[in-house]
Amino acid sequence: MFWNSISPVCALFENVYNGKVYTGTGQRVAGFIDRRDDVLECACGTGAITESIAPTCKSLIATDFAEGMLKRAAEKCARFDNVTFQTTDIAGTGFDGASFDKVVVGNVIHLLPEPDRALLELERVVRPGGMLIIPTYISATGKADRGVARFLELLGTDFKGRFDLASHKRFFDDLGYRDALYTVVDGILRDSGYQGVNRPRRR
Repeated sequence: MFWNSISPVCALFENVYNGKVYTGTGQRVAGFIDRRDDVLECACGTGAITESIAPTCKSLIATDFAEGMLKRAAEKCARFDNVTFQTTDIAGTGFDGASFDKVVVGNVIHLLPEPDRALLELERVVRPGGMLIIPTYISATGKADRGVARFLELLGTDFKGRFDLASHKRFFDDLGYRDALYTVVDGILRDSGYQGVNRPRRR
């Protein structure tokens, strides 16, 4: 599997090249979570955001489709006793409805062929009054952003969509979401988050 094979490269990319964005994004996401929350994280990758969430919540189930990613995330978060890891498809998690206070989906929406299907599943498992937190890469206009995207494509990354801040907002608006808060974490690749306040609702 492609994501298993590049998990070591992802870890290097997170820590060396794009560390500012990953650290800042994790901190920003953690700010929306408190110690009473049961949290689901989908597409956790190598655990860059997981590591920031774990100290702030009651329980965390971190999932990914790639076992190689999960292995690295579990190693990174071994010191936390409130985190479990499992292989899960984001479009069909298998969890009961209304199981989680917060659902985090980091940096994967732009890779999904049917992101609206995944969002419906995430709506299903979040509790009434809960929150979806969806950090997503957005590109600025600088050459560095285009160069990074090209590098990832050469590795085999299949981008289904690319966002700047305006198109990122349009994406959710076109799907009928409201009560959204957008923040930007600056770095070599900028990161924008969608947070559905008081459970996301479609118009």
